Amino acid sequence: MTEPMDDLLRAVEATLFAAEQPLTVEQISNHLGQADVRPALARLRKDYEGRGVLLVERGKRWHFETAPDLAHLLRREKEDVRRLSRAATEVLAIVAYHEPVSRAEIEAIRGVQTAKGTLDVLMEAGWVRVAGRREVPGRPVIYATTPDFLAHFGLGSLRELPGLEELRAAGLLDPVDDEMIETALRPGKVPGEDEEAEDEEAEDAAAEELADPDLFPEDDR
Repeated sequence: MTEPMDDLLRAVEATLFAAEQPLTVEQISNHLGQADVRPALARLRKDYEGRGVLLVERGKRWHFETAPDLAHLLRREKEDVRRLSRAATEVLAIVAYHEPVSRAEIEAIRGVQTAKGTLDVLMEAGWVRVAGRREVPGRPVIYATTPDFLAHFGLGSLRELPGLEELRAAGLLDPVDDEMIETALRPGKVPGEDEEAEDEEAEDAAAEELADPDLFPEDDR
């Protein structure tokens, strides 16, 4: 560094270095007595550019990581690329591009039932989490991706999600049905929503018709 680090800069650096997991700005600030740490984080990220260790932000959480071009030096043995089954690949894509999404919505997009074990595999990998419940009758559980998902795929946020061809080129997908995956990656309404809305409109119209006094005079009831 070309300029001496002030106490806050050094404190932020030490806090991140010692942390067991990535930290949010709020967590770093709370740890350092509510200090404004954003300028220090920006300075540190710039200072570490081009070095063997980088300061990065993934999913609004900050941590140090090895420079991508040097990662191979730290591997003791060849790592196998984690490959997902067809079902898990489809479910992960749907969750990432449509989150938060319920299991029923996942099944509506895939057109088939989703085994509970498929979501369990993705949650055990740390890529998918339970994000709460949908405020509708039955209050179904909804799922979303995790900061570990962003870190594993080198994403700063979901806005940086790659397209289908980029995923294939990176070797992250098993051969799958193109049409199904393209549907999963396409933002928008979950299949079936329009049909449900039309059904509800038809039911409302039928109810109004039954209540029409001209169609059913009181004497005929």
